[in-house]
Amino acid sequence: MPESLDPVIHTVARLRIMTTLTALAEGDRLTFPKLQSLLDASAGNLSTHLRRLEDAGYVRVVKGHQGRVPSTQVEVTRAGRRAFEDYLAQLRALLTPPAEVAAAEPAAATAEPAEPAAATAEPADADTTEENR
Repeated sequence: MPESLDPVIHTVARLRIMTTLTALAEGDRLTFPKLQSLLDASAGNLSTHLRRLEDAGYVRVVKGHQGRVPSTQVEVTRAGRRAFEDYLAQLRALLTPPAEVAAAEPAAATAEPAEPAAATAEPADADTTEENR
């Protein structure tokens, strides 16, 4: 039986965040507004989920300035990337049928179809139809 899924990642919002950030090359970052736009999330909701991921060590939130403009950037950490890969492996294991079930399925799919039951009604006699009366 596979281990339980990581509860930090296993919410829709955090799963979407991790999926987006792990699609980037290692070391690449997204600005907070760009991530918010990609996920179509509110600023408050995204902040809450990022804090949970940050507390777990899965993402790093870097605050700074670009020129004089404040900037918040987000990146996935190595631990976060590893946790996400483990999460995906556990999810695949959960969704993969046990070997004995998978082995039984091809046999069931190739089994001969049952023959249809023989008709029990006798055909109508030509002399007893309405047209011939």
